[in-house]
Amino acid sequence: MANKSRETYIKDNKKKKRKKAKLFIFVPLLVIILAGIGYGATLYSKAKSVADDSYEPIDRDTKRETRVDPDIDDVSILFIGVDDSEKRSSQSGTTRSRSDALMVATLNEKEKSVKLLSIPRDSYVYIPERGYKDKITHAHYFGGVTSTLDTVENLLEIPIDYYVKMNFDAFMDVVDALGGIDVDVPVTFTEQNSKDKAGAIHLEEGYQELDGEEALALARTRKIDNDIERGKRQQLIMQAIMKKAISVEGITKYSKVMEAVGSNMTTDLSFSDMQSLIAYATADNGLQVETLTLAGTDGRVDGKYIYQLDETALAETKSVLQQHLGLNSSFLSDSKNSTETETDSTTDSSTLN
Repeated sequence: MANKSRETYIKDNKKKKRKKAKLFIFVPLLVIILAGIGYGATLYSKAKSVADDSYEPIDRDTKRETRVDPDIDDVSILFIGVDDSEKRSSQSGTTRSRSDALMVATLNEKEKSVKLLSIPRDSYVYIPERGYKDKITHAHYFGGVTSTLDTVENLLEIPIDYYVKMNFDAFMDVVDALGGIDVDVPVTFTEQNSKDKAGAIHLEEGYQELDGEEALALARTRKIDNDIERGKRQQLIMQAIMKKAISVEGITKYSKVMEAVGSNMTTDLSFSDMQSLIAYATADNGLQVETLTLAGTDGRVDGKYIYQLDETALAETKSVLQQHLGLNSSFLSDSKNSTETETDSTTDSSTLN
C-alpha cells in the first residue's frame, strides 16, 4: 500500500531483548456501534441480538454504594484483550488465559469526554485475590475478569463500573469488516502474523491503510520500542477504528462489524447501557478522547522482567481519573482505607512470564 510523507520518527530508546509475547487489542467502540446508531429495524434487531448474546454480568463487590446509570452518571469501563484461541490453550495446557491488553476508559457525562488509560501488561501491582504483587496480566490468569477488575480498582483507586472483554479474532475481523483503517505507522518493521508465521507481516513507515492482520501486528509487536510506546500504538489504532466506525463509510458496514463481534465479546453492559453511550459519539464537539499512559521503568523480580510503575506519576494519573469521574473526598478516603497491605509474589506464578 502506498505510503504518504510524514516527519521522520526518532526513537532514542534502546531495544531490549525480551521473551516473545502476544498482544491482542480489543475494540471499545463496538460498545457504541452495538448501541443502535445504525439504521433500520433489521440492523437494530441484529445489534440487540449481539448485545444480548454478549451480556455476561458478574456478581462482585464494587467500590460503588449504588449502581450507576450511564445516561446520567460519570462511569468507567475496563477493556480486556485476551487470546482465547484453542491453539493458545493447547500450548499452555489450560483453558485459562492472561490479559494481553488492558485499557480503562472514564466517561464524563456532562463534558461528554473520555479519558483512555493504557496499563502495560507487565506492570508490577498488587493483586487482591492472590494477596501479593505480581504482573497485572496474571490477575486474569488466576481469577478471570473479576480478579482483573478488582486489581485495576485497587491500583487506580477508582470504581470500575463495567467491563468489555474481547479476543484477537474480534479485533482482526472488525478491522476487516470496516474495510481497513488508516494509521500512521511510526517505523518500518517485520512481525509474525496471527498464525505465528515468522516474517509474514512487513510494514513500511508512513501513513497507510491497514487490514486486520497488519493492524494486529502493529499493536502486538515488541521489537520496535517499549511497553509504553506499545500502549501508545494501541491507542493510535483504537482511535483509527473509532474514526472509521463513525464515518459515513463505516456506518454502512455495521452489519458486518456486528457479525465480526459474534461470540468474541463478553460484557456486563446491557443493550440499554450501550444505547446511552451514543451521546459520546454524537456530541456537538465530536468524540473527545484523551489518551493517558503509566510512566515507569524496566525491572526484574526473581529474574523475570517486570514494569515498575513510577509512584509519583501513578498518583497524578489517579487524581486525573478521579476528578474526571467526579469522585468526592469521602469516596476517595474510603477507597484508600480499604486498600490491602501489599507483598511481593512468592508462589503460584513461578511458571508464568
